[in-house]
Amino acid sequence: MKMKFNFKNKTKLSDFAKCRAQRGLKTSQKRSFIIDYFLQKDRHFSVEDLYDEIKKLKSNISYSTVYRTLRLLAACGLASECNFGDGISRFEPVHDEGHHDHLICRKCGAIFEFENTDIEKLQKEVAKKYQFKVVFHKLELYGLCNKCQKKDGRNQNGKR
Repeated sequence: MKMKFNFKNKTKLSDFAKCRAQRGLKTSQKRSFIIDYFLQKDRHFSVEDLYDEIKKLKSNISYSTVYRTLRLLAACGLASECNFGDGISRFEPVHDEGHHDHLICRKCGAIFEFENTDIEKLQKEVAKKYQFKVVFHKLELYGLCNKCQKKDGRNQNGKR
């Protein structure tokens, strides 16, 4: 099965090609398929999750190929690795549009991305107050998603 995806940022793909070449790695159909699928789906994947989905479409792709491809994407700046405190590394495509933060459900593991200009502004104000130059930051909020709250019989305030 041949899949054709339209990834918006062709510059990043050409940067990846340069990075791959610098590492002496050849282009392979399997690696290209994994990259296309990962970028098109545009969500958080553990190696296992991505492998399970890819395996349904291309049975000849190994777990180690998926693992190495995700690591290579991260090393070349096309993916970022996220660790949400559960011992599982997840990868997501890197975007030029801007920074986003995460809400993580501690029960089901759902991950919600959000952007909030007020939070970004407040972080800049705090850094300025302390004469601190921020080069990177991430905000992760942990709790229960709406579905898990309903299953658990809790309301938004954590009360039953």
